[in-house]
Amino acid sequence: MADLLIELFSEEIPARMQVQAAKDLEKVVVGALSDRGFLFEGVRAFSGPRRLTLAMTGLAVQQPDVKEEKKGPRTNAPQKAIEGFLRSAGVTLDQCQTQNDGKGEFYVAVIERKGRDTAAVLAEMLPECFAKLPWPKSMRFPGSPVRWVRPLHGIVCMFDGEVVPFEFAGVTSGNTTRGHRFLSDGKPIAVRHFDDYVAALEKAYVVLEADKRKDIIRHETTQKAFALGLELIADEGLLNEVSGLAEWPVVLIGKIQDEFMDVPPEILQTSMRTHQKYFSLRDPKTGKMAARFAVVANMAAEDGGKEIVAGNERVLRARLSDAKFFWDQDRKRTLESRVDDLKAIVFHAKLGTQYERVERIEALAGEIAEKIGADVKKAKRAARLCKADLTTGVVGEFPELQGIMGRYYALHDGEDSDIADAVRDHYKPVGPSDAIPTGKVAIAVALADKLDALTGFFGVGEKPTGSGDPFALRRAALGAIRILLEGKLRLPLKVSADVLDFFADRLKVALREKGTRHDLIDAVFSLGNEDDLVRLVARVEALQSFLKTDDGANLLTAYKRAANILKAEEKKDKKTFDGAVDASLLALPEEKALAEVLGAAEKAIAADVQAEKFVEAMGVMAGLRKPVDAFFDKVTVNDKDAKLRENRLKLLARLRATLHLAADFSKIEG
Repeated sequence: MADLLIELFSEEIPARMQVQAAKDLEKVVVGALSDRGFLFEGVRAFSGPRRLTLAMTGLAVQQPDVKEEKKGPRTNAPQKAIEGFLRSAGVTLDQCQTQNDGKGEFYVAVIERKGRDTAAVLAEMLPECFAKLPWPKSMRFPGSPVRWVRPLHGIVCMFDGEVVPFEFAGVTSGNTTRGHRFLSDGKPIAVRHFDDYVAALEKAYVVLEADKRKDIIRHETTQKAFALGLELIADEGLLNEVSGLAEWPVVLIGKIQDEFMDVPPEILQTSMRTHQKYFSLRDPKTGKMAARFAVVANMAAEDGGKEIVAGNERVLRARLSDAKFFWDQDRKRTLESRVDDLKAIVFHAKLGTQYERVERIEALAGEIAEKIGADVKKAKRAARLCKADLTTGVVGEFPELQGIMGRYYALHDGEDSDIADAVRDHYKPVGPSDAIPTGKVAIAVALADKLDALTGFFGVGEKPTGSGDPFALRRAALGAIRILLEGKLRLPLKVSADVLDFFADRLKVALREKGTRHDLIDAVFSLGNEDDLVRLVARVEALQSFLKTDDGANLLTAYKRAANILKAEEKKDKKTFDGAVDASLLALPEEKALAEVLGAAEKAIAADVQAEKFVEAMGVMAGLRKPVDAFFDKVTVNDKDAKLRENRLKLLARLRATLHLAADFSKIEG
């Protein structure tokens, strides 16, 4: 067994592409080796600013021999068919065997392929693998048909300590790589195995592992912030990005000029993160953003980074001057004065402008506010202003601050804090980990915003598909579901059937993590007239608890038996058996007992469901188990007497209808 080391060395790879590129490299190489019959012990892929690396252990030095049997034509087939088979298999008739499948004899070509040296297989295979890497964006270079993300400068390919020779994109493989662009001496670094490769890169100021670079950045930033009495504002996305920008990360701390500290911290943080890739710091005593930032340099400077910090401070000053200008200019107009500007912003070609959308949200927010006990006037005012910040300079520059900036502008204009909070929070939740709005005014506007989007886009046929959801309707539905369930809001949705079905699908997703079965949601939803999600979930939870009991499991089995009998007999008779049971035809004690208990159960279950006593309704159903079991044990449904048969089928139909008062048991699996 031997080890394989591959490195593709290039100009800087965009940080956002690195991790996926390493995964793709591993996938194509492993797939190609597997297709050729190879096994291996382990594989790891690495990515960085200038290199993709693959290290594989326990790879055989020889490809395994392959013996393949290829089925051919019958022995009595036309000669031309036999000759064609022999040509395709590359064998002579003497090399074939005959086998008998019970219908006659046929030829079988036994093809044996001797395994080749692994190095030879790799030399042939790897250029094909590299060409298959699915870069989101790539470029073609003069004199080569190959596309690659950035100019490729070197390829290391070592197997069992020896070079695997091949050419790709005009570059010949070898055993040398290079270190850091600035900190190393620039000389080629010869490597044989993965361990000495990693060690050599470390000496040349390159940290190979992205996770190790992230740990260095996180640790250094935390330590340097702590030395100043500050703490890092965590930003995992930025950490992932900057770890792909520096091969030898060095953290430096810079200062933000005091003149910018009266600008909202969200603007400062977003500007620094988006444009400069800087980390923000805060004072743990006050929780406020500090006038400091952390920058990750790709080198260790002799002056301790003073020049680097000074340069970054100059650049940041220019960036923040622009942001401050937008902030100051935006406050010269009120949000109210900006509402008319929304007439110039098209929301969707079939749904009108943002102004028209705001009018719809305003009306709907007022209705919702009344039902949930929120201040109707405040809800309508917040809805009117909720999209006005889309016309501001700050949101134009940083769209991710929509809503957040609206709150600042609303407070500056003297709007009530409930209204300002609703303007900020009406987009929430924007993800599964995001908090839902807490204020009732904000809840009313948030629900109105999401329901308007859902009903509007569904109404014009812009529904999510398996391949895309360009208007984030799944997120809107999940957000509305979370607001309703976590807030325990009893609010009928009053939406179209297709939107309600969409809510049912999203509800399954939302409840899946809680262990709720999707089929039980279908069982309750399919009854219709159920658009109160809080009530629906309560019914589902009661049903799930019931089905976990012996009574529930046995009753479900009995239901399935009854439903199957009814399905077969209704198909045979070409009619249903939903009519009234004739008490005079109940001949046996077991069918009399079942008819009697069903009469009481129907009323009790209906009353309990109406009163939202779902656990009690399940208790009533549990009481049906024994009489149902006794009925199936003692009563022959398909009696020779046609009247008795029909009456017993009606009794089963009544059992089915009684259970359907609580849930559609036909939707339940098991």
